[in-house]
Amino acid sequence: MIHTLRRVLCLLSLVFALPAGAAGLTVSAASSLTESFRDIAQAYERAYPGADVDLNFAASGVLLQQVARGAPVDVLATADTATLDQAAQQGLLMAGTRQLFASNQLVVVVPRDARSVPATLAALGTAGVQRVAIGNPDSVPVGRYARTALQDAGLWQAVAARTITTQNVRQSLDYVARGEVDAAFVYSSDLKAADGKVRQAFVVPLKLPIAYPLAVIKDTRHAAEARRFVAFVRSPQGRAILRRHGFGAP
Repeated sequence: MIHTLRRVLCLLSLVFALPAGAAGLTVSAASSLTESFRDIAQAYERAYPGADVDLNFAASGVLLQQVARGAPVDVLATADTATLDQAAQQGLLMAGTRQLFASNQLVVVVPRDARSVPATLAALGTAGVQRVAIGNPDSVPVGRYARTALQDAGLWQAVAARTITTQNVRQSLDYVARGEVDAAFVYSSDLKAADGKVRQAFVVPLKLPIAYPLAVIKDTRHAAEARRFVAFVRSPQGRAILRRHGFGAP
């Protein structure tokens, strides 16, 4: 049985703690992996009777701070390599376990019934777009990707005044699905999760690809099973699930 651990994000510290007595294998994963990792965890538990996977979803930066503060996490999967680089620099990862497992695209989406659909980054700075949802660049990879793209295009200042900062990519997706913003930066895989409530405006050009890594946490008490889960995510079955949810190959 999959137990999804949900915690309210603290606006002051951007950190929330997992219970010290969490049972089974605890996998912390970026918010954009919610549906795919639920399916992977179910498939893993079917493949290995008796296995018990606890899933914890949040922005990658929040997940890193949880681990750094001693949360009992066994596997960490992030939406960018920079966050896992920080985990490695802090000595949090088990040597030799880091792997890339998926890729993604950054896209701008608009409400399904939007009358005006921006076709370029420059269009986000025009009068027709008043509010743009963007993940907090300090803790949310999709926000950093978006800010970098806008900076590279010389448009960050023009768009920054219109941005609504969100706690994770799924909050951005929810805002645009409810029509509370005119546009949002999300991943192409999020379009499947939106169930037709949003539509893609355009793919955002990036100089570097979006890559998803995962690794076993050094202090895990379930090293063998954690390694087995990482291998399962990267197995043909795991990759097929990721493809079904809109992710590309690493």
